[in-house]
Amino acid sequence: MQQSGFARIKSLRDQLSGSDKKIADYILDHANSVQGLTIKGLADAVDVSTATISRFVKRIGFSSFREFSLSLTAVMQPDNAFFGEIENNDDTNAIVNKVFKGGENALSTTFNLIPTESWDTVCAWIINARKLGFFGIGGSSIVALDGYHKFLRTPIDAEQHPDYDVQLMQAVRMRDTDVAIVVSHSGRNLDTLKITRQLKANNVKVIAITAYVNSTLAKLADLVLPSSAEEINIRSESMSSLLAQLAIIDSLFTLVGVHLGPDTLEIVDSIRQAIDHTRE
Repeated sequence: MQQSGFARIKSLRDQLSGSDKKIADYILDHANSVQGLTIKGLADAVDVSTATISRFVKRIGFSSFREFSLSLTAVMQPDNAFFGEIENNDDTNAIVNKVFKGGENALSTTFNLIPTESWDTVCAWIINARKLGFFGIGGSSIVALDGYHKFLRTPIDAEQHPDYDVQLMQAVRMRDTDVAIVVSHSGRNLDTLKITRQLKANNVKVIAITAYVNSTLAKLADLVLPSSAEEINIRSESMSSLLAQLAIIDSLFTLVGVHLGPDTLEIVDSIRQAIDHTRE
């Protein structure tokens, strides 16, 4: 099932600016009338060019205006729906299919949100860092742990701990030659922000992984890798956002691993041999 254009815009609205935000607001404010508009009709209504509409559509993850227009036929779900995209008559296959499609949509939208320059910059920072720290509270600690677990397979000196107090102590010990990856879906968790402010006080480069580029965390960070998910209900938030953030971590690990080449391969082989001895 194609993700609703309305839901996609709602999930990305805080990450848009300028003409893109103007287009998004018009579509959300005119949900009933916008569905039948052509690309020229929408451009005239918003007072922008058709090229601007086309770029907007691709920026939010659709391949063409036609695909986007067809997605607008989906009904907007209420904000308080726990399983808003699941219908009462859906069978097992339909429900599982929607769950998987939600994950696919989160991954494709996140991919389109992050420019190549951001990947290159973060990769260079990590490779040249004295130490790489992963930070996250609650559900975000899962992503931080996954990052730590992966980067143990590289020559990078990485650290992570699930306890908040320990994370704060780690932040105190980091310095300007280090890099920190801070994960928070909302970008508003108070404990996460305290850790981030400590990192910034130590002049540590901070990379934020968050779904909200206008959040406090994003504003504190030196660079943001935005994750996206269809935020129309609790279930999709907990699943799709996590998938997108894990994909970001996996991409960083792969980029760094490729750049470091033989050194990474040597560590991976050594770890594999050590783990093999623990298996029957």
